[in-house]
Amino acid sequence: MSTTTTRPADRSTLTSTSPLASRLAGAVLALAVAVVHVVDQGGFPGDKAPRYVGVGYYLLEAAAVVVALGLLFAGARRATGAWVLAIGVALGPLIGFVLSRGPGMPSYTDDRGNWTEPIGVLSLVVEGLLLVLATVVITRSQRSPT
Repeated sequence: MSTTTTRPADRSTLTSTSPLASRLAGAVLALAVAVVHVVDQGGFPGDKAPRYVGVGYYLLEAAAVVVALGLLFAGARRATGAWVLAIGVALGPLIGFVLSRGPGMPSYTDDRGNWTEPIGVLSLVVEGLLLVLATVVITRSQRSPT
């Protein structure tokens, strides 16, 4: 009689398929961050005022597209930079949301107290998912042997 033992999945098997799926998910989430902010600014080029907020939207949208392209087209090892930028793409608007809804920002108080605005809540969900995904991917890549 032979006995078979089951072993956990080989780490190399997990990492061979996981990076592609997580990079694709990260790219979609990054593009979703860009789309949400284009919609929020009233289309492109948009008209967010004051000017520094509008410029911040443009920079965020451009960075989100760079993240998506980096995750889709960079090699698995080179995608680390895109994941780091993805954390910024997620954290920046999260912080902006809290500041604009809480104390307000210089010359920008239109959203103070508006915590449940649907596009803002959608933005938080998408950015939160991107932040969690990027953090998990970076943490796992730091732990796994190269």
